[in-house]
Amino acid sequence: MIKPPKPFVCLQCRLLRSQKTQRLGNAATRLFSSRGYSSYSSDRSNPNAVPISSRPPTAPKPNIDIKHIRQDPALYERNSLERNYKAQSTYPSRIIELFAQWQTRQKDGRSLRERSNALRRQIANPSSIQRENEEDGFPSRSKSKAATTTAQEDIEAMTKEQLIEEARVIKEQLSTIEDDEARLETQMAELALAIPNLTSAETPRGDEPRILSYINEHPDSVPSSSDRVWRSHVHIGSELGLLDFAGAATTSGWGWYYLLDEGAQLEQALVSYALAVVTKQGLGWRQVAPPSIVYSHIAAACGFQPRDQNGEQQVYTLGQSAADAQRGKPELCLAGTAEIPLAGMKADTVLEEADLPLKRVGVSRCYRAEAGARGVDTKGLYRVHEFTKVEMFAWTPPDADATAEVFNEMLDLQTEILQGLGLPCRVLEMPTADLGASASRKCDIEAFFPSRRNLDRGDDGWGEVTSASICTDYQTRRLATRLRPASSSGKMAYPWTVNGTALAVPRVLAALLENGWDEAEMAVAIPECLRPWMDGKDKIELKHRRKQ
Repeated sequence: MIKPPKPFVCLQCRLLRSQKTQRLGNAATRLFSSRGYSSYSSDRSNPNAVPISSRPPTAPKPNIDIKHIRQDPALYERNSLERNYKAQSTYPSRIIELFAQWQTRQKDGRSLRERSNALRRQIANPSSIQRENEEDGFPSRSKSKAATTTAQEDIEAMTKEQLIEEARVIKEQLSTIEDDEARLETQMAELALAIPNLTSAETPRGDEPRILSYINEHPDSVPSSSDRVWRSHVHIGSELGLLDFAGAATTSGWGWYYLLDEGAQLEQALVSYALAVVTKQGLGWRQVAPPSIVYSHIAAACGFQPRDQNGEQQVYTLGQSAADAQRGKPELCLAGTAEIPLAGMKADTVLEEADLPLKRVGVSRCYRAEAGARGVDTKGLYRVHEFTKVEMFAWTPPDADATAEVFNEMLDLQTEILQGLGLPCRVLEMPTADLGASASRKCDIEAFFPSRRNLDRGDDGWGEVTSASICTDYQTRRLATRLRPASSSGKMAYPWTVNGTALAVPRVLAALLENGWDEAEMAVAIPECLRPWMDGKDKIELKHRRKQ
């Protein structure tokens, strides 16, 4: 193919163009270095830099509604403060700052790409571009068109070597900007992930719960100063040979226990009873036997962080070998509740709207690192490191009424279980100060513990035995659990999740010992609902000293 002849350029024009080329030689470098792109990529020395959590490539990709946070930062700031998340209350404003930086990078990147495209066109076919310009004749132009024409004339004045060099410099600048854009996007996402869920309108603001109702009749007996000792489940369990804390302290440390004889039998009876109540109703609750070891990133996505707001350890993390850590093998931890593995069942999946609500009930061992400070309020079985729990979990449509229906169903089941056990309880609407990161609304049920009553310090003896929470789409967005609408024209959405304790064995067992204790007979009454699993016994009595 014969190349067209180059257009004639006189000697004077060549000299003028040579001078212009020299002026342009460092133009790109001066222009782009003045914007400081080379410094964008490293903010590690910045004390305000956002720490990036390490998630393995196999982890579900979270999708937080950052746009909503930017649109109403005051809402998220106030919400965080109401829930005692002081550090997180600053995150909305930081997200806005990072977004402004990201927009600047985007704008600068577009300018560089336009320049880069023009350089590539000139390098590929300079004569055709020049002919196009000559054919256009450059008539009267607007200001922006005139600027574009001037830039094009500058490019045409450059040699091929200069074109290639500037294209190389711009490519490096673009790479730096793109890296910086990715970093800013990651930092915004990390901040958004740490912000707690928005609080329900049903939730009382402050730190005082609202009493909703009572279950069973509260004992009217006048408290005795000896109740804290003789009505304590620790004393009762030791007298009847049901509990062994000394052996567990030697074996595992403080916060562990042995259940012996009828104590161990009671645990199995409580689990069987709770499952029977939840599943017999014909309400669609399906049983699951979940794992107790989960990936740490799955636990974090459910709202369970390794450490709490005060830096106290919450989760038991399994140690990794150096080789596994080097290979990037995902970290594992012990699940603090079956809520975590149950929520993880549908991670990275798409649910069908017609299948909702999906309701599951699972029995698992639970592991909590934060057993609490030693004291009368946490002694014995009340706060331990390991225990058995029956947990309810459900996925619902992203609708407040549909979710409230499942939530109320959980509360009804919890009430029926505790009512059958004969325990005096009260149902509370928990305040903002008591909500975890994931819960939008939370109701607790507290049982009466005679040994915990201390009227001198204003403690009337109530202690939490169950809870139920609505988490809206907090967990599903972080676990990438999506919802396909029944209508083909509908958009993909995120289902909501609800969780509730059907029965946590240690505390309920402790409440049964304290409320069923007969000092005169030295025996504990067994609730009628548990007798089928207790060989028909109606009480646990003091027998001869058991053989050690």
